[in-house]
Amino acid sequence: MKKVLVTENLRINLDSELWECRYCDAELVSARDNYKRGLLVYDRDPREIHKPLLDPEKYTFTYSPKPEWTRLLEYYCPRCGTMIETEYLPPGHPPEHDIELDFDALKAQWRNKEITEHPHAKPGEEI
Repeated sequence: MKKVLVTENLRINLDSELWECRYCDAELVSARDNYKRGLLVYDRDPREIHKPLLDPEKYTFTYSPKPEWTRLLEYYCPRCGTMIETEYLPPGHPPEHDIELDFDALKAQWRNKEITEHPHAKPGEEI
């Protein structure tokens, strides 16, 4: 079974053609689709992360993002809860499709190559 590491937390199973969580091996969604469709999404108020530096009762601009202007999306593996990705977007904007691979070319590239990473290795783990 050939599994190609794409990011620190995601890999593609070339045989099943699915995105997988690298931590728990959960099958997420078709490798030909946006991996974010297979993840849990937390639409977080950006002020939780970027606390106001000035008192919002006294000042209009507090150096904290306004939720009317930006939103913070956190993406998690539905099985193990590992955070896979985060992104800042304007309200109403769909999730970015940030990784779009030519899947057929990727399969052809790896057809006769050995994968050096053990398929069950966790990030930073040596086998």
